[in-house]
Amino acid sequence: MAPRIVSAILFSPRGGSAHVARALANGLRTLGWHVELVAGSRGDLGTHGDASAFYGEVHPVRFDAALASDDPPRFDGPPGTAPMHPSFEDRPGAPDWVFASLDDLAYERQVHAWARELRRAGAGEADVIHLHHLTPINEAVARIAADVPVVGQLHGTELLMLEQIVAGPPAGWRHAERWAERLQRWAANCERIVVAPGGVDRAISLLELPRERVVPLPNGVDLELFHPRQIDRRSFWRRVLLDAPQGESYREEAVEQLAAGVVFMYVGRFTAVKRLELLIAAFHRARAKFPSPGGLVLVGGHPGETEGEHPAEIVRRLGVSDVFLAGWHSQQRLPEFFSAADAVVLASEREQFGSVLVEGMACGLPVIATRSIGPATIVDDGETGWLVSPHDEAALADALVEVVADPAERERRGSLALDAARQRFSWTGVAAQFAEVLEQVLGSTRVA
Repeated sequence: MAPRIVSAILFSPRGGSAHVARALANGLRTLGWHVELVAGSRGDLGTHGDASAFYGEVHPVRFDAALASDDPPRFDGPPGTAPMHPSFEDRPGAPDWVFASLDDLAYERQVHAWARELRRAGAGEADVIHLHHLTPINEAVARIAADVPVVGQLHGTELLMLEQIVAGPPAGWRHAERWAERLQRWAANCERIVVAPGGVDRAISLLELPRERVVPLPNGVDLELFHPRQIDRRSFWRRVLLDAPQGESYREEAVEQLAAGVVFMYVGRFTAVKRLELLIAAFHRARAKFPSPGGLVLVGGHPGETEGEHPAEIVRRLGVSDVFLAGWHSQQRLPEFFSAADAVVLASEREQFGSVLVEGMACGLPVIATRSIGPATIVDDGETGWLVSPHDEAALADALVEVVADPAERERRGSLALDAARQRFSWTGVAAQFAEVLEQVLGSTRVA
């Protein structure tokens, strides 16, 4: 009989962890596992936040009724619903409050709702439970399926919140210490904690875990979706920036110049850790030294989830030219964006992995990134891209200039990046590695 796994993620589809949850669920199914995926869902964002549209085969837990209530974090509704999920990020005015601000009542409402949904998904009869992030779902599992082994998977944002708590929680994080204790307890209850290779030491330190229980595992890339494509760049950029824009409005002349020049591509959420101000400032500095036209395209900014100053405001404040905000697009459309670009760029301060870098590499693009946690394990500096020190605006600008000034080197590193993506980061291979982790857990718990 095929092993049965219940996999769960608290959040509605938005960031990289959702793509990981979908890819691993599908990969395990291909390997013969029976997978029941439970995930949060928001209908108010259209297909952007709808779990059924994003995952396909899923048990959705909907937040719409909570969002329409007077108290979304403490909502107590019927089956199929849950209180609005909290966040590891603190964005004033957002409907998803930071975890560290939620009191015990809100916490218990979360646990109650997710325990009910996990029962409905058959968690108590599963062979193993796979939980993305450390959230109240972990507590729900402990209460309704205590005998089922749990494999946790970190995605970095929980560690960022813990680091802020250790450094001194911001004002408003009234329950920070209680949440830190919960995250550590939930991690301790996992048979294994899976984390991107660059995050192993952080996880061990912040969560006080023995090293032998922490398993390094990279994220992957769908090589059937992400691969180099022939594309009419002029037509593509006119379509996404002029004919059917999902972001800002631009002059036709500016779009024509973008299509004719070197295009740098950022893809991701507009959160503080992404350091978009640093990226835009470095581009502004570099642009004056470009020997030929170059433009920066920002794809992302999930609806309603900007943290800090919006990049459009940064562009206006700094007076930067040739920066284009293309809006949020589905992952299925990203290969077109990469194929119409020349390099993928990421200026994050503490990036747990950097899936967008691997996706760009799989489309034949070299990488420019800061030498932070995840990118340093992905990019071979001088071979598959350029790595610069975090916070070093001048060094980042110099790398941008080199990409524009040396097309032969740009193409050489892009070719090597394509080979590396295919050899190291296929989701097929990553899912097989993850299945081995699950088999080890099942074997050890059966023996015990």
